[in-house]
Amino acid sequence: MSQRPRILVVEDEKDVKDLMLLHLKREGYVTCGVEHGEEALILLNKESYDLVVLDWMLPEVSGLDICKKLQGRFPVLMVTARADASDIVLGLEMGADDYITKPFEIAVFLARVRALLRRGQRLKETAETDPDLLVAGGIVLNFKSHRATCNDTEMSLTPSEFKLLTALIQNRGRVLSRDKLIQLVQGEGVSVVDRAIDTHIFGLRKKLGSCAEMVETIRGVGYRVELQAEA
Repeated sequence: MSQRPRILVVEDEKDVKDLMLLHLKREGYVTCGVEHGEEALILLNKESYDLVVLDWMLPEVSGLDICKKLQGRFPVLMVTARADASDIVLGLEMGADDYITKPFEIAVFLARVRALLRRGQRLKETAETDPDLLVAGGIVLNFKSHRATCNDTEMSLTPSEFKLLTALIQNRGRVLSRDKLIQLVQGEGVSVVDRAIDTHIFGLRKKLGSCAEMVETIRGVGYRVELQAEA
């Protein structure tokens, strides 16, 4: 990255906020930290960030409400004590790109931060170089020709599989629930319902061959294309 990434930390526990800011600064990031939801919204409406680290339970405005208001403008790493699978699904559905529960290891936290920053940079670079191509690791999707390749080997994907793989790659590093995948994949000529997503994923993995490991199952939540598999 030509410029140092800018990260906003929104956390009402001062000790936790200060700890995260300390380690982020040591990594060389430009950081800002606030403890209230309203204060975060003011900053997010006038500043640009490469990542927002966001607690769920905040004074004034919850992290969930902030996620909904952001509408995907900035990548969001939600950090919270709410660890139930239903909470994780809800956080992801409301716009969080990744989710880490308290208490957490600093090394894991920093790894998630780096992964989301890489994802944002790769999406930006791909859009700037060729908007008709979508690239992740050895996978290349060509929207103009509707071709998909894995390590230069062409894959014969159905329309549903192509749209499913597109949705996963466009959101790589982010866990997508089955309901979210259905929402993203449904369209003209494509009809997907209920647990049919699991069947499509199974068929897609078979066709991906050596790239199959990039599609990761997150038990009880959904699926994602793993960022680390792209390195």
